[in-house]
Amino acid sequence: MFESLKMRYEKNWCRKDQLVQFVKLGAITPEQYEEITGEPHSA
Repeated sequence: MFESLKMRYEKNWCRKDQLVQFVKLGAITPEQYEEITGEPHSA
């Protein structure tokens, strides 16, 4: 899931608010969110 979301974010197919939802669902961790976006995840 992480690699797929990272690729989608890099191609602008996924927004930060969508990634936040994936963190809430447990699909990615806050650390993975930070790795994808370069910004810390604020709960």
